Amino acid sequence: MNGWMVTLIVIGCIVAVVLLIVGITAIMRAVQRKRHAELVAARDDDQVRYTFVINPSKPMAEQHRERIREYCQERGITDVSFIDTQLDKSGRVCALEALEKGADVVIAVGGDGTVRTVASAMAGSGHAMGIIPIGTGNLFARNMGIPVDDIDAAIGIAISHGSRRVDLGRLFLPEEEPLNTRGHAFLIIAGMGFDALMIDDADPELKKNISWLAYFVSGAKHLFAPKYHASVRITRADGSAITNPSLAFRTFMAGNCGQIPVFSLMPDASFSDGLLDFEVIDTSGGILGWANLFGDVVHQTIVKRAEQHPLSHNSTIDQIQGVEAELRLGKKVPVQVDGDLLPAADHVIFRVESDSLIVRVPEPIVGESTAQFRLEDLQRYSEQQEKARRSSRH
Repeated sequence: MNGWMVTLIVIGCIVAVVLLIVGITAIMRAVQRKRHAELVAARDDDQVRYTFVINPSKPMAEQHRERIREYCQERGITDVSFIDTQLDKSGRVCALEALEKGADVVIAVGGDGTVRTVASAMAGSGHAMGIIPIGTGNLFARNMGIPVDDIDAAIGIAISHGSRRVDLGRLFLPEEEPLNTRGHAFLIIAGMGFDALMIDDADPELKKNISWLAYFVSGAKHLFAPKYHASVRITRADGSAITNPSLAFRTFMAGNCGQIPVFSLMPDASFSDGLLDFEVIDTSGGILGWANLFGDVVHQTIVKRAEQHPLSHNSTIDQIQGVEAELRLGKKVPVQVDGDLLPAADHVIFRVESDSLIVRVPEPIVGESTAQFRLEDLQRYSEQQEKARRSSRH
């Protein structure tokens, strides 16, 4: 049996396991789906100006736009406007336009790309942003506990008063300055190396059909790509620094949230701790190293903490928390933020903005460090809002 056959068998086993887990997850979500529509009670507050920044390229975008209009009209919310993103008009530009026109709350209607670009403008503004997820992955919405399969529940949360402050990450490419002094915002994970290669090579049609699993297919093409080498400096919260003049890696990532569908890439990552989780991934031994790495990810997903499997060999996952990381490489390397490709770069800076973003979310469980939200809490919040609304009418 040659090496390529072994590779195909291993990849097939990995995909089968992933599909099984996804199937179980889908069944669990289906059981709760009907409950989501009643989670958030209606508000009657036409003093708040809402602007929805919508990505018109998303499937059913126009139907969602119409439903948003109907939902707001049914509840007497009349100060509502829409701004569409365009190829030459990002979510950030749209959000800045909305704020200039007097919007109190700006709501991103789209996928993770729309959400992160709107967030780039909203961070530090003092205004809340809402999220109505209609993309493929909707990873930040999932991490925040916002329903991704119930448009009415998502709208209700976006126009409620349930807000919390969260951290925002920014990736800077020094060669872009002074043209882009704000950097590239990210809410989930930014990285360089293998992860960016996977995203760059993913088939758009395959993404439509099998969602994020398309990245596994594209990743298989680059399992034997050369490693990257960089000088790295990571700054901790106390100002101390960790340096490595010659770090070898497959991928270097900075995480604000570590949860993706099914797996946990960074179990310790929290969007409210004022830190980024820097993760250095490396493998050796060809396909064996990649198989061990997959086992490590499954292991830390199960144990819910950042650690490798005790029997793991030929793979490493080093995780360090800090407020900034700077990498310099000898050649340009692919770079991504929340699944959006940036120009390849040989000098990158990751930095966190603590508590800079206000997001409309359902009520969290007290004491949870990650985004885990109970349906009971949201139901209780809905009932409270409904009682207040009825009282104001009498």
